[in-house]
Amino acid sequence: MGKIFRALEKAGNKLTPGEKSASSDDTAMVSDDSDTQVSELSETTVQPFSIHANPDLVTAATPHSPVSEQFRLLKNNILFPEKGNPPKTIMVTSASPNEGKSFVAANLAVSIAQSIDEYVLLMDCDLRSPTIHTFFGYEGKEQGLSDYLSNKIPLSSVLKKTSINKLTILTAGQIPSNPSELLSSDQMRRLLHEVKLRYNDRYIIIDTPPPYMTSKANVMARFVDGIILIIRQGKTRTKEVTDILDIYGREKILGVVTNFSKKKLGYGYGYNKIGHGYGYHQQQ
Repeated sequence: MGKIFRALEKAGNKLTPGEKSASSDDTAMVSDDSDTQVSELSETTVQPFSIHANPDLVTAATPHSPVSEQFRLLKNNILFPEKGNPPKTIMVTSASPNEGKSFVAANLAVSIAQSIDEYVLLMDCDLRSPTIHTFFGYEGKEQGLSDYLSNKIPLSSVLKKTSINKLTILTAGQIPSNPSELLSSDQMRRLLHEVKLRYNDRYIIIDTPPPYMTSKANVMARFVDGIILIIRQGKTRTKEVTDILDIYGREKILGVVTNFSKKKLGYGYGYNKIGHGYGYHQQQ
């Protein structure tokens, strides 16, 4: 059993029992090495911050809202596919920045963790512009993935508990000077391989930068079961989507979440040429 697996297992076991469970002009829809010691995850105090009060984490703050229902629909399509086994390792990305990928990754992770039996690890691999920590009350100054990859510190020291039961997060850590090199490093490949191989009872949601932001975009794609693509209505162009399909391959795309940016809160759901499309309207 790998060291990373043991660290993740211990992180899950140490969750406090009392913790709560908790966008269209021309748009398309769709490890550690042997010298690295991974010690037991030390007790981590959950931040004195209620994620239920964070309006951006809608699946926790307003679990009965129309937007949360859209995430449940997305979750159910992942957990209960028409064919084959459910994808356990899922990459969430977008064609360009500011299209809402971190919003989707965080809320999807919470929605899955709110299920009866599912445990989730949410990883922030957007080392250039990390956001995941903000959804869960962390400041971004804490050690995270970049520190693990750069300094080969124990994985257990960078895994963080949340006040959502069954959800562990790995934040990005300090913004490094060489994000592309870290994401394509042997250490990163070992991490992804070990997590997928050894922790196959947990859903792994990976927030990644747009593919054009790193020349090594397809490194992580090789280790995931599927990709969810985020596009923004009125912003993402069809060519940007087809370029992503060329990079990752259509067979990797699980579906597309369309961010409908409107002034009134609402939601949308529909089909498209590539797969299912799930949309939300977010108040500007």
